Parts: sequence; C-alpha cells; structure tokens
Amino acid sequence: MPTPHPPRPPYPPPGGVPEESDEGLAARLRGRPDGEAAPSVALLMARHWQPVHEYAAICLASPQSIADMVTAAAFHQVLDRLALGEPAAALRPRLLVAVRDTVRQWSTQDRISGVLPELGKPAGGRGMRTAKSMTPENRKLADRSFQALPGLARCLLWHTEVEAEPLSVPAGLLGMDTVTATAALEQARDKFREGCVHAHRELAPTKDCRFYNRLLDVPIRRGGALLPDVQQHLTQCRYCRNAAEQLSHFEGGLGVLIAEAVLGWGARRYLDTRPGRTQGDGPRTRGSARHGAGRRRLLPRIPAQVRRAPGGPRSSRTLLTGVGVASAGLIAIMLAAGLLSDDDGVDPAASATGGGTGSPMPPAVSSAPPGTAQLPNAPRQTRLRNADADLCLDIRGEPKAKAGTELAECSSDDTQQWSYEKDGLLRSVAGPDLCLDSHVDAGVVILGKCADDDSKRADDVRYDLTVQGELLPRWDEQLALTFTTADAGADIVVKVRDGSDEQRWLTDPVASANPGSLSSAETETPGARAVRLAEEEA
Repeated sequence: MPTPHPPRPPYPPPGGVPEESDEGLAARLRGRPDGEAAPSVALLMARHWQPVHEYAAICLASPQSIADMVTAAAFHQVLDRLALGEPAAALRPRLLVAVRDTVRQWSTQDRISGVLPELGKPAGGRGMRTAKSMTPENRKLADRSFQALPGLARCLLWHTEVEAEPLSVPAGLLGMDTVTATAALEQARDKFREGCVHAHRELAPTKDCRFYNRLLDVPIRRGGALLPDVQQHLTQCRYCRNAAEQLSHFEGGLGVLIAEAVLGWGARRYLDTRPGRTQGDGPRTRGSARHGAGRRRLLPRIPAQVRRAPGGPRSSRTLLTGVGVASAGLIAIMLAAGLLSDDDGVDPAASATGGGTGSPMPPAVSSAPPGTAQLPNAPRQTRLRNADADLCLDIRGEPKAKAGTELAECSSDDTQQWSYEKDGLLRSVAGPDLCLDSHVDAGVVILGKCADDDSKRADDVRYDLTVQGELLPRWDEQLALTFTTADAGADIVVKVRDGSDEQRWLTDPVASANPGSLSSAETETPGARAVRLAEEEA
C-alpha cells in the first residue's frame, strides 16, 4: 500500500520534461519485489499526487485527512493494475476517476461511512451516492469518444486541454519529442471529434437524428449556418441539442468538455484548481472571466454566425439562437414565460452537466427589459414550490444570517418570498440583505449575507436558473437545490443534479386574480399561457 505522503519534488521538473515516461516507471513495477519497485512508486506519486489529492478534497467537500486516505486508496488501486500489466498512458485521468469512484463506493457502505462522517456531506459522498450516474447526460457522447481513444491521445488531450500544461509535459510523460507530440495532438483532436460524431449516429434514438448527423456536424465544423430543417429539429430534440453543444466545444473550451465527460462530479471545480488555467496567458477559468466577455456560458456559441466577438456581451437570446432556436415566435414564447432576460440574466440553458427531464418551469422570477413581452423591470417576488414535494421553500425561524431553510406548507408569509436577480442572487424578501448560501455549511442551504459579484464568496450565494426550473449553485453547477426528504420541515440542500422533479422549483404565475395562489391552481398550462401571451404581444 503506498504511503499517503510521498515525496513531492517540483513538477513539472525545471526543464519541463520528466526524465522517464510514466510507462517506463510502470514497467519497473512489474515482477519486481516491493523494495525495488519503491522508487518508481514514489516518482509516479510525486508527479500525480497533488492534483489527485485536490480532486479528492473536491469530491469529499472536505480538505481534511480523509482526502489523504482516498488519494492513497486510489493510487493503490491504479498502481496494482499497472503492476499486473496494464499500460500507464493517460495515468492522470485514471487516478482522478479512481478517486471519484472510491468516494462513491465508501459512501454506500455504512461500516465505512459510520467512522468517516465526512462522507455524509450533501455536496460530497452522500450526494454522489444518490446520483443516478457520474456521467452527465449531455456529456455521454464525449465520454464515449474519449474512452475509445488510445492512451497516447488521451494523455495529450488531458494534459494540454484540461490541465492547460505545456505540450512538453505530456510529451515527457509519454517519452516522445515535442515535434512528434504536436502532430499526435492534432490527430487526437480530430479523432476525438470524429468519435463524438460517430457516437451521435450510433446512439441516435430516431431515424431523424441519424439523418441529421452530418448536417449537424459539418456546419459547426466549418463555422457556417445550420439548415432551417436542422434548426427546427434541434428545437424538438434534446439529444441532438446536446450533441450540437458538445461539438461546439471544439472551437474553444475543449478542456471543459473533456473534464465534465470523464469526471462529471466536481469537474469545473477541478478545472479551477489547475495552475495552467489561472495564468494570464492560459485558458480562462469560469471565475476569472465572470466580469468580462470571457465568461464561458453553460451553452456555448452555435453556430458561428451568432458568435460574439471577444469582449462583446452575449445575451441569453443569442445563446438560444445559436443552437437553432431561430424562430422568433419560439423566442417570444420563452420571453413571455419569463425564462429569459436580455443582458447576462438567467441562463436559458441547463448547466454543462446535462439537461433535465422535467417539464418547463412556470414563469420564472427573472424579468426581461421593457418592451420584451411587457415584462417588468424589477426582479419579481415569488414563492418557490418544489415540483415533487408540493411544499414551498421557507426560512426556519427568524430571517437572519445563518438561519436554516426548509420545506413548509405554502403560505403568504414573507419568509417564503424570494427574488431572483439578474446577477444570480436569490434574495429573501423578509431580509433584503440576506441570500441563499449553499456552500458555507457543506452543502446545507442557509441564509447568508448577499455578496458582491467580485467577492470571494460571490459564487456561494449565486445560482443559474435553467429552463427546467433547477437552481444550480455557481460554485459547482453539477449540483442543484433540493431537499433531504419530501416532508414539511425537511432541510434544503444541494445534491448532484439528476433532472428529477425533486430538483425543480415552480413559481407563482406572473399575473393572477389571487396573488396567494400558486400556479398549480390554474387550469391553463404554462406552455399554453406562454403561447397566448406571445400571440397577444405580436
């Protein structure tokens, strides 16, 4: 069993290239006594320990000693397989996946979780235990394609795109020169894209999806416009919308796509820990670009004719147009339903971790500018009723900082009134300086002080609202606001996003004869109401 604290020399080495490839070190493990294999084990752990340990802390939502235990267990599993003859190419993503799977496995075993309470955090082991899958629905094509690549290609793509390291680093890990690695990297990108296209065709649920396979891929590849028939198909087919979104990452943001496809849980937080992504000349992290034009949206630009210029703002309407929702009538419908805002407001797409399966949310709490479907300027006050529990989000006790939140019978109390603002704050009407904080208490949602957008805690109190009615905390958009049990008094927490009704929140209708009633009391469906409003506006 490897020790939990191996020596950690600077990595990459001063020259930028490891002295011996990972495969060369792994070869020394095979058929050697433990004493002779120890130097190779130490070198492999020195190269990969720190990022793997950081990901373990993310998966556990805890930087404590348990992260050391999980990291050591992951190395033990992977190094044992190397000793039995498995190749060592693309070792980093294998170790990270081993960490994720270890946390999930341990959290399901009462004997282990009983002595390691850190595994019970909603944003950690407990959330992973309840997740249906570690691969987001809208990353399955990319995951299938990446896993089918040779180890050499996976290593090059992972270290250059995800880790944002110089090409010399994966070249050294593979024992090749940088000239050869450059050519191999280009081939790896091409093969990765071809694999996504092939997977889209192979897994297509209908004949239409297979028919539109190349009609979808070629225009995105060339930066041209999608055909009207393809655009119309995308408005109706979630599977093909997900495929188009994944293909769009090949024009930028490939590291995000790969990390989310391979890791799923905590992928964006892992990206934010990568030194190469925080350097001025490296890829931007989501947090560093939030205030400028560089912030990567949940739904990238598709196709090129709606591509925003660097430095220019991008609206929610542009995003939807980019994926083929080109019909002005459909955009008007969505605006009438209160789901979109014009300038950097509610994100109209689901997070980059998969589309939900719930029905569209009733009119959302955000608003569009004047003249857009005649929606109001100020954020609208509304209750948030859970679609599964049929109970409302409430404050436990007095509205003050660190007060808990819970499910309660829906009422007219101001503690059940919330406003969702265009910067992502979910503000309490009962305490206007208080917002929902999903991070300070290990994933249990409490009231906290509303933080400025440039604060270190900005993402802790901000959420992206999807068209399914999910509220995704910006500190990890693979999580969603939900409850512990579907009973009055149950805690509000964040769990792995799974698209279920438990994670959908309905709002009061925009206009109602009885302000105290919820949208469920109406006979007109949200979709029908949206169509009617759009027609009246036209």
